[in-house]
Amino acid sequence: MRIDVRGRNIELTDALRDYVEKRLSKLERYIDDLREATVTLQVEGEAHRPSHRVEVTIPLNGGLILRGEEGSDDMYSSVDLVVEKLEKQIEKYRTRILKRYRSAGLKKVPVEPLPVAAPVMPEAEEREEAPQVVRTKRFALKPMDVDEAVMQMNLLGHSFFVFFNTETNQVNVVYRRRDGNYGLIEPEF
Repeated sequence: MRIDVRGRNIELTDALRDYVEKRLSKLERYIDDLREATVTLQVEGEAHRPSHRVEVTIPLNGGLILRGEEGSDDMYSSVDLVVEKLEKQIEKYRTRILKRYRSAGLKKVPVEPLPVAAPVMPEAEEREEAPQVVRTKRFALKPMDVDEAVMQMNLLGHSFFVFFNTETNQVNVVYRRRDGNYGLIEPEF
């Protein structure tokens, strides 16, 4: 497995890089075809009480993404915590992940972009106070069913997930409700 280790506000030492690689290589015993992982090590907070955060993203073959993020007062502890979190995710979803690997014959459904309405510009006074879009993400919509989308959302640690529903041939959104259950948003045109 190729591991890309990046640092923010931290000097990456060979010992730290080796430790990350050694700990992440443990995940290969759960899934055979791990090809790459992106690890971001970050120090944030005040000088007398820094917070050490580790974020790991591992794309899997079937279009799934395994992701974990943890933090503590020590970078080595943060690495241990995030590896434990990823192991728990793999154990929890092991059957579904392996089933997804076996179904390699997924149909590639072309997805046409949705038309976007022209933005309405507010007056100058309102523009200063209104929230702004500060980040834009683009990603490929993977064809999957609702259960796979819920699993992917949980693997990423997000509260919602956008996907192309193979049952309805439409773009849908699953989300986590406050009561712990899940919701599904289906568009009507």
